Amino acid sequence: MTEKTVLIVDDEIQMRTMLKLYLRNDFHIMEAVNGREAIDLVMKEDIDIILLDIMMPVLDGIEACKQIKERKPNIPIILLTALNNTSDKVEGLSIGADDYIVKPFEPEELLARIRVQLRHFSNTSKESFHKLSFADWFIDADSRTVIANGKELKYSPKEFDLLYLFASNPNRVFTRDQLLDNIWGIDEVVDIRTVDSHVRYVRDKLKKAGINHQPIETIWGVGYKFTREGANEVK
Repeated sequence: MTEKTVLIVDDEIQMRTMLKLYLRNDFHIMEAVNGREAIDLVMKEDIDIILLDIMMPVLDGIEACKQIKERKPNIPIILLTALNNTSDKVEGLSIGADDYIVKPFEPEELLARIRVQLRHFSNTSKESFHKLSFADWFIDADSRTVIANGKELKYSPKEFDLLYLFASNPNRVFTRDQLLDNIWGIDEVVDIRTVDSHVRYVRDKLKKAGINHQPIETIWGVGYKFTREGANEVK
């Protein structure tokens, strides 16, 4: 069996060291000290599960969880929190976390929760996350291809990321700032108009491929959203 990789995300070195001691006999361990580092690693490495602290500098666990789930919904996330109150738990679960565990915790409980999540996600078809099918077109995230009416559409890396982000979050309204952060990252300096031009390119290529109903709607004064109705999604 291939060794699973756990990404530990915590700004406290003592906590990371303790977690490594708990898990090193069962898993391959990777580390990040804040949410931004975690997102970078998730986009570059093959991560199987994330242990994510909530209170961190640069980018906290709540926002990191939200962004990771938008990009990699098939990676389970367990929040690590010292805040044992209902509102914090509800917030974490509402933005996509799969479980939470309150500090301090016993090694056996942590291992059990990790195994439950890995088992659950291994039983879930990854195709349901990676392939989005509509009436006359589909997106394959693994091969980074878009096929419409039997023909492959040529999208740049940013255009593909933009389309997949929209299609995997139907009916969610994204502001231009959110799209800049998700697709280009906070460290890349680009103009807001870059978002509009990329959306236009994505739309134009779908239209030229014979997709008559435009799935990406403009929400005037706010941003854009992807609608299932416009995409004619196959159930």
